[in-house]
Amino acid sequence: MSSKNIVDNSNLDTKAFVSPEYIRNRFASIMSDMYKKEVPLYGDLLDLVHDINDTVLSESTLIKEQLANTGEITRLNMERHGAIRLGKPYELFTMRRLFKVMGMFPVGYYDLATAGVPVHSTAFRAIENTALNQAPFRVFTSLLRLDLIDDNNLRERVETILEDRKIFTKKALELIEKSEKQGGLNKEDAEIFVQEALETFRWHDTATVDYEMYEALLKQHRLIADVVAFKGPHINHLTPRSLDIDKVQASMEARHIPPKDNIEGPPTRKCPILLRQTSFKALTEKVTFKNDTENGKMGEHKARFGEIEQRGAALTQKGLDLYNELLGKTRKAIGGSPNAENAAEYNKLLQENFTVFPDNYAELHSEKLAYFHYFTTEKAKNISKDRLFRKEDVPQLLDNGYLKIEPMVYEDFLPVSAAGIFASNLGTDDAKRNYEGTSNQLLFEKDLGAPVYELMKWYEDMQDETIQKCLAELNA
Repeated sequence: MSSKNIVDNSNLDTKAFVSPEYIRNRFASIMSDMYKKEVPLYGDLLDLVHDINDTVLSESTLIKEQLANTGEITRLNMERHGAIRLGKPYELFTMRRLFKVMGMFPVGYYDLATAGVPVHSTAFRAIENTALNQAPFRVFTSLLRLDLIDDNNLRERVETILEDRKIFTKKALELIEKSEKQGGLNKEDAEIFVQEALETFRWHDTATVDYEMYEALLKQHRLIADVVAFKGPHINHLTPRSLDIDKVQASMEARHIPPKDNIEGPPTRKCPILLRQTSFKALTEKVTFKNDTENGKMGEHKARFGEIEQRGAALTQKGLDLYNELLGKTRKAIGGSPNAENAAEYNKLLQENFTVFPDNYAELHSEKLAYFHYFTTEKAKNISKDRLFRKEDVPQLLDNGYLKIEPMVYEDFLPVSAAGIFASNLGTDDAKRNYEGTSNQLLFEKDLGAPVYELMKWYEDMQDETIQKCLAELNA
């Protein structure tokens, strides 16, 4: 799965293929331009985030050096994640093939049904550290769980509606197949591919169902209506990365950007962990329903919004267990998900409960709560060469100053936070629904046509890769 440029030496095509990173960056760029036109507030949000990031980098040498050491600083302003919701297995299967052309692979399995959202999901992204730093575009991709629609008649009607829709253009499918056969695309084909792929994510203000059906879907769950009632999986948000999400949250109103009530994820910390997310509230958009065009009957739909994220250190399973315990304790104390009425109480309690979670990198490292990149220091140039250093020597090498660490950024998502963002922007109590049943990763992977990458293993492998690189340098 190397992301290096490939040159096709067969007679299929004599031109050099462009890299998946090139295609991924190009696609992210044109999608961002499209979304700015469709949702102008998103452009205002980008300006705000860029201004705050510039301020943080000018005021904090420590953060600037940390991002430079890990290679993240070059990707900061181009970083985006998007989210889409698919309706049927074929769409998920084909979306995997489409993203593979861009060097994006399914990482992690997320069951959102337990949080009141009838979908299960994965995140498509690059899986090599250098590829992530060159093109960090990710897409959180959800598949509707039809088995969670409790009205049998409605479920059958939904299956019929989804069966008839085609979300990919003919040319996009042809170029996916061409890339699979050849092992890549040349620049000309890549440009056509990103333009054709973009059509799948475009907003359409004409529904594929009539108003009565839309209302029936809405009654089941607003997210079901968003998935089923439209031509395709319009991108429902694009997310820039902020270095100070609290400052973004506090500054949104002044820029006439209406923020959601609460930041999702861990509390404010000196050493950020995992992922913190907020957003501006979903737009209320006019929609024309099927068979109502002549009468000019219009309705309204809420789906698309602008999100902001602040990424911190990736946690080990031990760290994630502690995070979930403290988050669960806080939510239980306030009786569930935070809202406008209890946001202040929730944030105060969250901060208090997280005082037991170490807030310095040395302790996070020593207690094996987070993952880290390892680097050799200048001092290592003078290290004695009278022995071979092994992995078990790493703690002593750190203590002696021959190695140093930097936190490994969390590249993925949090189910509870994702559900919180969905719920706050759908503007309903749907998140309080109780979908009984268990996660079904096996079914998701069957529909996907491939296994997902295990989150913890990916971070363990990335950390070990940096350790082995350091040992090779020390032993050279």
